[in-house]
Amino acid sequence: MATSIKIDEELKTRIQHLARLRQRSAHWVMHEAIQQYVEREEARESFKQEAVASWTAYQETGRHLTGQEVRAWLSTWGTDAEAELPECHE
Repeated sequence: MATSIKIDEELKTRIQHLARLRQRSAHWVMHEAIQQYVEREEARESFKQEAVASWTAYQETGRHLTGQEVRAWLSTWGTDAEAELPECHE
């Protein structure tokens, strides 16, 4: 699928300069930038959806862990006394 985008001259010059420094084509630089942007935004959207689902589950059930409980659990990571995830409660 061929797609074109319009960019101003300043950005075009910056892309071309970076491409020369990286010994890549301007197309490669733009493709890489777009790919990284899309991956970052997909991850952000996934995080948002997970947060919404968690909030919805909490509203429906009231089950949760406190911040203190989570910090205590996380403090065991990487130790000989690494604990299992605590059970959620109301």
